[in-house]
Amino acid sequence: MTALNETDDKTVVREYFNATGFDRWRRIYGDGDVNKVQLDIRKGHQQTVDTVLAWLEADGNLEGLTLCDAGCGVGSLSIPLAQRGVQVFASDISEKMVGEAKERAALLGTSNNPTFAVQDLETLSGTYHTVVCLDVLIHYPQEQAQAMIAHLSQLAESRLLLSFAPKTLGYSLLKKIGDFFPGPSKATRAYLHREADIVNALQASGWTIQRQAMTKTRFYFSRLLEATR
Repeated sequence: MTALNETDDKTVVREYFNATGFDRWRRIYGDGDVNKVQLDIRKGHQQTVDTVLAWLEADGNLEGLTLCDAGCGVGSLSIPLAQRGVQVFASDISEKMVGEAKERAALLGTSNNPTFAVQDLETLSGTYHTVVCLDVLIHYPQEQAQAMIAHLSQLAESRLLLSFAPKTLGYSLLKKIGDFFPGPSKATRAYLHREADIVNALQASGWTIQRQAMTKTRFYFSRLLEATR
């Protein structure tokens, strides 16, 4: 797997989400008062989480299912899955994010499941029925995103779910004028990805696209793909 430049994207992401980014995104993923932009992003992200939950529930096999939530953040997906009987391994590159996720799980009585760990995507190991990676690829350029998809594919036995910010002319223009993503003082680098490139990376690892969805709010854009073998 192609290694990330340690002085570039991965280090930037880790440092951001252990500092100013942690406070910002903890508020966004919480239920307290936030500004209009943050509220819009909260609603968009929750729509993506709700779509994943609906897809998994529709399959009718959640009890005892093994799942890796790669890039779990504060546990927005991991915790509700654990409450539904899924055996969840949840990881995030940010120690602070994982700490917050543990606290939230404990408050909801699910401290023994999920199992949380501070890890980046490159070092994840093990085998799971399903691997989920939501809103993580936005932090990495295409070459590294493709390598991450290949690595995650080695961990997933039957299903891989990914979300990414789609690269279209309209979204690219919005990004350039600063209306799509927060300014550099508040965020990491934001990378858009062509859907065809993501699909090609999945197919190269033996996946077939089964379900897809698009979440669009004013400040949140996320394409969700479910791939199976």
